[in-house]
Amino acid sequence: MLAVIQRVKESSVTVDKKIVGKIGKGLLVLLGVSNEDTPEDADYLANKIMNLRIFEDDNGKMNISLLETGGEMLVVSQFTLLGDCKKGRRPSFINAAKPERANELYEYFIETVLKHGITTKSGKFQAMMDVSLVNDGPVTLIVESK
Repeated sequence: MLAVIQRVKESSVTVDKKIVGKIGKGLLVLLGVSNEDTPEDADYLANKIMNLRIFEDDNGKMNISLLETGGEMLVVSQFTLLGDCKKGRRPSFINAAKPERANELYEYFIETVLKHGITTKSGKFQAMMDVSLVNDGPVTLIVESK
């Protein structure tokens, strides 16, 4: 699994002109699922992201995790993260999981985060989405399960 995470002051996702997920301070997670990913990958990634110390403490140092801040998470499925651009001019998505499997692990990831008490919202799987965010920092990181 591959995730691009952005620390945000707020973020939302809109489908067909309707907001389907909206958060305040927290993390926007763009999540890509590969053919080889398992529930263990989702567990690893969820725990890594929730515990990353990327929020500022009273001294302005990135020293506090999402779990500690009580912040929120917005998770958006993003198969294009698995696009291989090494050859030619059009990305190959051969490494991206098939939709049924990708959705299963996407939902599992969200459930894992919810079990830890984090308010979690999501986009709509396989929908054309408009994602809005106000970056905080900006802080943007890439996290992989393998």
